Amino acid sequence: MKTLKLKNKCQANATLISNEFIDHHMAQASGEFVKVYLFLLRHLEDPSSTLSVSKIADCLNHTEKDIMRAFRYWENAGVLSLGRESESKSFEPEKSLPAASKPQRPVQTPPPKPVKAIPVDSQKAQKELKSLLFIAEQYLGKTLTKSDMDAITYFYDTLGMSADLVEYLLETCVENGHKSMHYIQKVALSWSEDGVETVEQARQRSMNYNKNSYAVLNAFGIKNRGPAVSEISYIRKWTDDYGFTLDIIQEACSRTITATHQPSFEYADTILERWHSGQVHHLKDIEDLDAEFRKEKAAKKAPAPPQKSVTKNLNNFERRSYDMDSLEEQLLNSN
Repeated sequence: MKTLKLKNKCQANATLISNEFIDHHMAQASGEFVKVYLFLLRHLEDPSSTLSVSKIADCLNHTEKDIMRAFRYWENAGVLSLGRESESKSFEPEKSLPAASKPQRPVQTPPPKPVKAIPVDSQKAQKELKSLLFIAEQYLGKTLTKSDMDAITYFYDTLGMSADLVEYLLETCVENGHKSMHYIQKVALSWSEDGVETVEQARQRSMNYNKNSYAVLNAFGIKNRGPAVSEISYIRKWTDDYGFTLDIIQEACSRTITATHQPSFEYADTILERWHSGQVHHLKDIEDLDAEFRKEKAAKKAPAPPQKSVTKNLNNFERRSYDMDSLEEQLLNSN
């Protein structure tokens, strides 16, 4: 077999990849992740280069979610360090992996600061939290406020949600058109209450709620928007607390439109609350309740039976004594 000779005549305009990256990282990573990393190396040392997640996605024909997943992968692999927008660099290759072909410039490093010893788990947590804050800024499209950062820290630290689960939480809420941290926090609390601990559990739960939510909106004739927070609360009450199936909820929505001529979650809730009290579990149970209701209504509207005529007993009247001779004489005299 003939050997191949490779020549590079453009050394001044090239990006060098470390052998360590090729030997230990490239084979294990997907090709899409490698493309993202190479793209970052290409633009790292270019002072005129301004990158954003959306720009990288456009250049590589990826989605922004694909880019964020690649960032997370390379950071977990120890190849990239995700910085904050306020820092001079958003993407920094690890020192052990030289990236550019340009000679290293001397960097004046400040004297080392005393660092308190931190357990390995805490260091990992801080790294993951820093990455989550960066990802949250990309999804929300803004610089996080202190309350935003406190909320994400609460999800990760207090609720015990994994970094992947918090990222999926942000992704799901933003995809549904909700960038309010107040809304995101409500979803996080509901997941915690329902025992959602993995992305797969959250994905399955989201699929179920999306199916139910949009089915209810369609039953009300509501198009081109997702459910509001208050509407989701009603749907959760009907499905989780009452245990109603979708066909029963849609029947309540249909009756609401017939009665009010407009969508009303409050009116539908009164119907479903009555059905819940009536032990409704199937559509047949509703038919039985309707039949009973019509029967009671008909009984109330039925005319009262006619009263029996009372025959008066002549013996009950006080008898009077008349002088028949006197009366006859009076009649004769009157003539």
